[in-house]
Amino acid sequence: MPGSPASARDQLAALVRDDAFTGPWPHARGDLDPQVARPASVLVLFGVLDGLPADHHAQAQAVSHDLDVLLLARAATLSSHAGQVAFPGGRADADEDAVSAALREAREETGVDPDGVDVLGTLPALPMPVSNHVVTPVLAWWTRQSPVGVVDPAESAHVFRAPVADLLDPERRVTTVLRRGGQVWRGPAFQVHDAGTQHLVWGFTAGVLDALFDHLGWTEPWDRGRELEIDP
Repeated sequence: MPGSPASARDQLAALVRDDAFTGPWPHARGDLDPQVARPASVLVLFGVLDGLPADHHAQAQAVSHDLDVLLLARAATLSSHAGQVAFPGGRADADEDAVSAALREAREETGVDPDGVDVLGTLPALPMPVSNHVVTPVLAWWTRQSPVGVVDPAESAHVFRAPVADLLDPERRVTTVLRRGGQVWRGPAFQVHDAGTQHLVWGFTAGVLDALFDHLGWTEPWDRGRELEIDP
């Protein structure tokens, strides 16, 4: 049925079989040294379970008002990516594949029960030169709800489910500008609100979401000339 949550799941499942999804990755800051790069993965978990409606009415029929994606804000005290919004995830242990690592990290960071997560597949591994990682996004669908929240305050400051329709809202989209070492990087970003807190989703996480939405045909026209400077 058009507009049903299942249609969003079906589109996401088809995405993992599309070899043309990412193409050349435009969101890496700097160059990755493949000799020292370490494998990592993130869980890109969509669901329609918490009943929190979006404020924005999405144009894409597949995007229902309660379709959301799981995100977290990293603790401000971390030495890497402090305070940034991210997907749950992290570095893979020596005996783990990308899926196992993403599920383990998501459980440790948010408390999500992996038994309620249907893994749809993996997307191509993407370079993250700033931390010397090659990151595999693990695309998944939340089939059975489990409570989520901050498990370790030293790692995460906030765990929340962002309505996808709100992420697609053109009024909440900006282009971030990062100036560092005489270089300038621009990339897509999303401004989201949860529990009275405003978050800026930018960098690697925003790049993945932007590429997903573009490839699925969910993106709504937005003003890419509206820029926001990032304080390095």
